[in-house]
Amino acid sequence: MALHSKRWLVLAIVSMALLLIVVDMTVLYTALPTLTHDLAASTSMKLWIVNAYALVVAGLLLSTGALGDRLGYRRMFMLGLVIFGAASLAAAYAPNAGLLIAARAVLGLGAAIMMPATLAIIRMSFPDQRERSVAIGIWASVASGGAALGPVVGGVLLEYFWWGSVFLVNVPIVALALVLTVWLIPADRLSTKASLAGWDYTSSLQAMVAMVSLVLGIKELAKPAPSLVFAVLMGLLSAAVLWVFIRRQLSRPQPLIELRLFRIPTFSGGVVAAVVAAVALVGVELVFSQRLQLVLGLRPLQAGLAILPIPVAAFVAGPIAGWALSRLGTHQLIVGGLLVTAVALCALAMSLNSDAHGLQKITVLAFLGLGVGATITAASNAVMNSAPPEHAGMAASVEEVSYEFGGVLGVALLGSVLSWRYTSSLVLPDSLQGAAGGASGASDGIDAALLAAEKLPPQAATQLLGLAHAAFDQGFVAVMATAVVLVLAAALAVALLRSGSPKRRSPSAKPAANAVPGVPGEGR
Repeated sequence: MALHSKRWLVLAIVSMALLLIVVDMTVLYTALPTLTHDLAASTSMKLWIVNAYALVVAGLLLSTGALGDRLGYRRMFMLGLVIFGAASLAAAYAPNAGLLIAARAVLGLGAAIMMPATLAIIRMSFPDQRERSVAIGIWASVASGGAALGPVVGGVLLEYFWWGSVFLVNVPIVALALVLTVWLIPADRLSTKASLAGWDYTSSLQAMVAMVSLVLGIKELAKPAPSLVFAVLMGLLSAAVLWVFIRRQLSRPQPLIELRLFRIPTFSGGVVAAVVAAVALVGVELVFSQRLQLVLGLRPLQAGLAILPIPVAAFVAGPIAGWALSRLGTHQLIVGGLLVTAVALCALAMSLNSDAHGLQKITVLAFLGLGVGATITAASNAVMNSAPPEHAGMAASVEEVSYEFGGVLGVALLGSVLSWRYTSSLVLPDSLQGAAGGASGASDGIDAALLAAEKLPPQAATQLLGLAHAAFDQGFVAVMATAVVLVLAAALAVALLRSGSPKRRSPSAKPAANAVPGVPGEGR
C-alpha cells in the first residue's frame, strides 16, 4: 500500500514520537525542585540538566535534517527512536547530576535524529496541500501543546512516583512507535544512493559551537557577579563561528542548509515566528511554573494542573489554524497569532495577584496557548510549503531548529532576565545580610532564599521570604515585558516581510509553482 494511502496512521505514529521529544523539553520544570534536592545538584548543574537536551537538539538538527535527505527519513526516524529509548532508561536511573546531564545530552541526540524525519514524512505522506496544511497543523499542535504539557506530565508523575519516572515513561512508547513504524511506514525511495561519503561533519560542529557559546554568554550575564570579559568572548566566538559557517554553506555544492531559501519572505517569516513563539512558550512557562511552586507554594501536581489551559488551547489551535490557512493566508495568521500571544502575556503579568486556578488566570493561559499554537502552525506551514520536495528534510530541520533554538533561547534569555531582575530587586536589611548569606546566599536565587529561610528564626524567615517573593515577582514582570517586546517585534518583522514581497499565490497553490530557476524554492 502506498505511503499516502495510510497517511493518517503515519501522522499518528510520527506525532506520538514528536510528543515524546517536545514533552522532554519541559517535563523537568515541575520536577526540577525535587530532582535538584535528591541529586544535590548545584545551581549550574540544574541549568545544564534543563539545557543539555535542548542544546544538543538545536545544535544537531541542521545536520540530521539534511542527512535524512540522503539516508532516508524512515531509517533516521527509527535510529532516533532507539537512541531516545536507551537514553531515557539511562536518565531514569542516573545516580548523580553529572550522569543525568550526560544522559540528557544523548536524549537530545536521539531527538535530533528523528525530529526532522517526523515533518519530512508528513510532507511525503500528504501530496494534497490542503490535507497537508491540516496535518502540519496537527504536528504543530503536538509540538506546541506537548511542550506546554511537559510540566503537567511531570507534576502528575511526581505525585505518585520518583523523579526518574519522567524519563522511564518514554520507554514503552518508544517500543510501540518502533513496532508501528516497521509495520506501517515503507522504506524511502531515495533519488541518490544512501551514503555518508562526503558528509559535512565540520558544519555540524560549527553550528553546535555557535549555539552553545551564545547561550553561555547570555547565561554569564545573568549571574549576580558576571564576568563581562567571558560574556563578550562567548558572544564574539559565536559570531565568528556563525560567520565561518555561513561562508562554508555558500561555498559547498551540498550544504547543510540552503541559505538562499531565506530569500523567500514566507520562509524567513516562518523561521522568525517559530523562534519567537518558542521563546515565549518555553521561557514563560519555565518562569511561571517556578513561581507557582516557589512563591505560591503549590505542589508539582497542582502547578502542572494550573498550567493545563496552555497545552489544551495549543492542541485545539493547531488543527483549526491549519484549516484556516487557505482562508486567511499564512502571513495574516502568523501576525494574528503573535498579537494574541502578546496580549495574553500582558494580561498574565497583570494577573499576579489573582488565584492560580481562577477563571481569569485560566482564560489568560488559554489565550496564550491559542496564540502560540496558531503561530507555530502557520510558521511550520510557511517553512515547509516554501521549500521544494527534494529539500523537505532540510526545510524540516530549519523549522525545528528554529523551534528548538527558540526554546533554548527562552530558557537562557528569559531565565537570565528573571535572575538579573531578582538579584537587583532583592535588598536585604542589615539584620538579614549575614544570616541569609548576603549576595552569595539569598541573592543567588529564590531557591537559595528558601534554603536560607529554613535556618532562620520564624520572624526573620517570614521577612526574608516576603522580600524574596516580591523580588521574584519583579523578575516575573520583567520576563513578561521582555517576551511582549520580542513577540511584537516578530509580528512587525513578519508584516514588513509580507509588505515588501510581491503578491504570492494562495496557500493551496503547489510549492513548485513558486520556484525560481536556479534558486531552490525561491518564491516570486
